[in-house]
Amino acid sequence: MRVVLCGGGTGGHIYPALSVLAALKEDLEVANVEALYLGQGGGMEETLVKREGVPFCPIPSGPVRGCWPWEMAANFAKIAVGIWQARKQLRLFSAQVVLSTGGYASIPIALAAWSMDIPLVVFQPDLLPGWAIRLMGHLATKIAIPTPEASAKWRNGKVTVTGYPVRPFFWMVDKEEGRRRLGLEMDEGVLLVMGASQGAKSINEAVAHWLPELLELCQVVHISGPAHFDWLRERSRSLSAQLQLRYHLYPYMHEELPWAMAAADLAITRAGASVLGELPAVGLPAILVPYPYAGGHQWHNAHYLEAEGAAIVVADKDLKRKLLPLVGILLSDVAKRAKMAMAMRRLARPHAAQHLASLLLEVVGQR
Repeated sequence: MRVVLCGGGTGGHIYPALSVLAALKEDLEVANVEALYLGQGGGMEETLVKREGVPFCPIPSGPVRGCWPWEMAANFAKIAVGIWQARKQLRLFSAQVVLSTGGYASIPIALAAWSMDIPLVVFQPDLLPGWAIRLMGHLATKIAIPTPEASAKWRNGKVTVTGYPVRPFFWMVDKEEGRRRLGLEMDEGVLLVMGASQGAKSINEAVAHWLPELLELCQVVHISGPAHFDWLRERSRSLSAQLQLRYHLYPYMHEELPWAMAAADLAITRAGASVLGELPAVGLPAILVPYPYAGGHQWHNAHYLEAEGAAIVVADKDLKRKLLPLVGILLSDVAKRAKMAMAMRRLARPHAAQHLASLLLEVVGQR
């Protein structure tokens, strides 16, 4: 089977595609699976994909939403070149199916596949489809969605609910081993702070503002993003030696992220697509802070989890004011956190990657 993967910009687009590839090879045991990842050169997808040993080929693209007219014209030119280059790569690779997980980097590849009559399967990672997903949905053979609630925007009969695919390690981790790996005390509370893949400035600033008080309450594992790591490390040096031992700062986590999430009692994070899969997989209660400039996608993800009783949503503008009292209340209320954790676990779909992999096989089989 020869499958082309695309989708980029954030881990919420990249990791599901890699998880489906792993499911094809390891869970469904499909013989002779060959994969090629097409995406933006120099972006996060290139780094993560090459790290997994998957061949990567850069394809130019560009955003068209929120651009000045001259930027839009330049990006349309990039997309046109990207379609031509993607057609060439699809032909050379003899692609049987294309899986797109969204993002503007996927647009040239999806258009190229459609123009060549190669089956296109689109996975919508968020509850609310962005403009790229909406465009590709019209071209797709099948559309996979993470929850039944995500189907409201589609009326074309192509939709299958698969769940949100997460990396296999999320189903293998446990709290005790996670704390051992990260050097955390076993009998004290742990707060995990995460932004987006590149970090979240407002979350980092709010945590930095209350850092001594938070560390009096609990141990803090803080994934800051590379851009904010240095100044947060400098901020931590003003802490007492005892509090410094309770603060665990990282610029980014890859293999260790599932263990960090399993080790935590509570998370503060943005509400990108990955919260629909990763938080439920480990049953981690969360304070969700939707990024206010993400076209409404994070707002929908966050309020879906809040409505299910698994999370509490705080507006970005209110975070600094509400952070410390809310963390204190939740860490001290064991029963409430247990109820939230149970609600989060109910949303988990352990076989999402296998279901999406089976959808690829079905589409190829129909050809």
